[in-house]
Parts: sequence; C-alpha cells; structure tokens
Amino acid sequence: MFVVIVQAHVKPEYLDDFITATVNNASNSLHEPGVARFDFYQQADDPTYFSLIEVYRSDDAPLRHRETTHYIRWKDAVESMLVEPRTKITYNIIFPPEAEW
Repeated sequence: MFVVIVQAHVKPEYLDDFITATVNNASNSLHEPGVARFDFYQQADDPTYFSLIEVYRSDDAPLRHRETTHYIRWKDAVESMLVEPRTKITYNIIFPPEAEW
C-alpha cells in the first residue's frame, strides 16, 4: 500500500464546481477494489487550495483508477478550473501499519 497526495490550486470562481466534481470522483473511487481510502481536503486559510489523499492497495491501482469513467470525467472537467497544473507526490506508508487499514 502507498499514498498519493495531489495538490490543486483552483481559480476562485470555480470553487463550488471543483468541489462538486471532486466529491463525485472521490466517492466513486472508493468503489474501486484498488483504492483503500480517498480523502479530499480544502485548506483552511486559503480555500482555493485543495489536497486529495489517495491510498492504493497495489502498484497497478493508480493506473486502473486513471482509466475509470469517473476519473476521466473529473480530469477533463477540472483542468480549466486550475490556476496551475496539479502536483502529485507518492509516499510509502510508515504508520499506521498496513494491517490497521
């Protein structure tokens, strides 16, 4: 298992649309067998910044995720809403142990 953290900076006029599209993507992603968790956060002191915390069960799960209809729909919808391209960093999980997920 591993974590992917995606950062997005959204144009202020698209906040509601971005939230709606991302909640749809996140809730559908939880039905994928390779997704253990999919969290969506809005920065408290600047509501135009968001983080998506995605926990995957296997190395091929992100690729399968990016092939889903809900992800493709999300990616196409939000691209023009962003101030700059989103960033992504992959992390290994140190704690909690995998058995506790």
